[in-house]
Amino acid sequence: MKSKKNIVLIGMMGSGKSSIGKILSKKLNLDFIDIDEEIEKSENNTISDIFNKKGENYFRKLEQNITIYFLKLENKIISLGGGGYINLQIRKQCSKNCSTYWLNWKIETLMKRISKSKKRPLAVKLNSYEMKKLIIERAKIYNLSDYKINCDKLDKDQIVKKIIKIYESQ
Repeated sequence: MKSKKNIVLIGMMGSGKSSIGKILSKKLNLDFIDIDEEIEKSENNTISDIFNKKGENYFRKLEQNITIYFLKLENKIISLGGGGYINLQIRKQCSKNCSTYWLNWKIETLMKRISKSKKRPLAVKLNSYEMKKLIIERAKIYNLSDYKINCDKLDKDQIVKKIIKIYESQ
């Protein structure tokens, strides 16, 4: 494999970054790193508890440090947390040796997926108007990614195939 670039999956919570990342990792035989899992391991706590006990500022700083550490590695598949790519330092690091793939879904699809989960600290506190606004605001930043994968009409395997085709053509 000629590319040493990392594949970085970005998108809203509920966009499938972790499940797509795991499939990609098997198909490409590359290590998969889920930043949310790494954060939980480092604190020996859930993201919700970190948010609730130490606050969002603490969480975002921790997220930045852990994410940048992993982004500096090579030949990895990395799933960022939903808010990770919003961070300018993380985006700058992504531009160095990563190709970023935005798993884009219609707002309605994301709203359904997010509303089913109680483990997303930001989502739990937002009403549907605020959630829609958050999705729209984040989409402006996600749009800075290298590649946008419109996922609504695709199954997991089709999404994976699209990403692999782009990755292998680099």
